[in-house]
Amino acid sequence: MSLSPALCRAAVREWGPLSTAVRLRLTEHGMRALALTLSAVALTAAIQVTQNQAWGYGPVRSLGAVRAEDPLPLALLRTPLSLFVPALDLPVWGALAQILLVFGVAEVCLGRWRTLAVAYGATLAGTLYARIGVALGPGTFLGLPASDAQVVDTGPSAAVVGLAVYVCHQRRAWFTGALVVLAMVVEVLVKDNLAGREHLAAIAAVLVVCGVREWRGRRRGRQDRGGQDWGPGGSGTRSGVPPMRSWNFRRGPAHRTSWW
Repeated sequence: MSLSPALCRAAVREWGPLSTAVRLRLTEHGMRALALTLSAVALTAAIQVTQNQAWGYGPVRSLGAVRAEDPLPLALLRTPLSLFVPALDLPVWGALAQILLVFGVAEVCLGRWRTLAVAYGATLAGTLYARIGVALGPGTFLGLPASDAQVVDTGPSAAVVGLAVYVCHQRRAWFTGALVVLAMVVEVLVKDNLAGREHLAAIAAVLVVCGVREWRGRRRGRQDRGGQDWGPGGSGTRSGVPPMRSWNFRRGPAHRTSWW
């Protein structure tokens, strides 16, 4: 059964810029464009194997397990590694698939360091929320029961959710981003636990960052547009100096002109 033209156009609008960016980047750089992603998958798999060994469970817990009851400096030291410590009660293949897909798309679209920054910020937001929620107590809207202070944080899932929302915002995939947010809200409504709450905290932190970026971009755009009318005598510049022209000539009958 063929898709309707309207549905095809909607799919192109939603995923066209994203798929084009991924395809061009992979064509240009090959697997080097996914160096961070492949390292994250390998590290997560290695940690999963290690923590399922009698000799490895303790070291992994000591180095990468973050709880709300832990001292804050210790939790901050453990948080970077906690991004790659999968939950013991969930299939590791799901976590690996999520990292491969979401980290991969994010690394191609955002770059290596921004991907790491967003992933760490989302995870840190969930970790800090757990502390605040336990301090507020179960009687408040954002509060958590005291028992959640002993629950290990979400591992890579908060980073995956945060990256997904950030990439959707950057590439204007609004429908997909809304679906991710809706899925996390439904998760909390169906099974209200610490992991679901931390996912929402990660999304909230990323949305704040996206909102600030939008505000700064619009403000800069208004300033740039406003600067065209501030010069005396209608010169089009703030200082009154006429705009510069850059002429780009090519040999032959056709000449190209560029204005700067």
